[in-house]
Amino acid sequence: MKAIVVYESLWGNTAAIARAIAEGIGAEASALSTSQASVEALAGADLIVAGAPLLGFRLPTESMRNSIGRDPKHAQRPADLSQPSLRSWLAALPKGSGRSAAFETRFKWSPGSATGAIGKSLMRAGYQPIAKDERFLVKGTYGPLADAEVERAKAWGAELARLWKAE
Repeated sequence: MKAIVVYESLWGNTAAIARAIAEGIGAEASALSTSQASVEALAGADLIVAGAPLLGFRLPTESMRNSIGRDPKHAQRPADLSQPSLRSWLAALPKGSGRSAAFETRFKWSPGSATGAIGKSLMRAGYQPIAKDERFLVKGTYGPLADAEVERAKAWGAELARLWKAE
């Protein structure tokens, strides 16, 4: 079996969570940025786990990302906008079959959800959810991740593997 954890990460927090989830799933899992998660890399994937930061109460749009790149308040900690957005990656995801899960990084008090859009897009592409969406907390705009979130992501990855292998 093959699992791919795909992520969009602006300040590194979502990437750290994605790597921890892949580690929790096990040796059959890889964490890939949206630019690395090509059609070839996805070939034969039985499980796709996808995640992004919650931004503006939803999955980031291209206009949100563009405004972050122009906003002077982010000049000292510029966002990594070199990778495609998860939204655009999901729009180009070829039809497939298998299982899926969605996650996001967010502030504790944030309303809205990125996981809803992620999950719906994965389902439209033929990947049915295997577990409830998960949310991982950051302490500030740039991070760091809240205490024990990496460990919680590994545990969630292990739970996804258990559910996936039980099918």
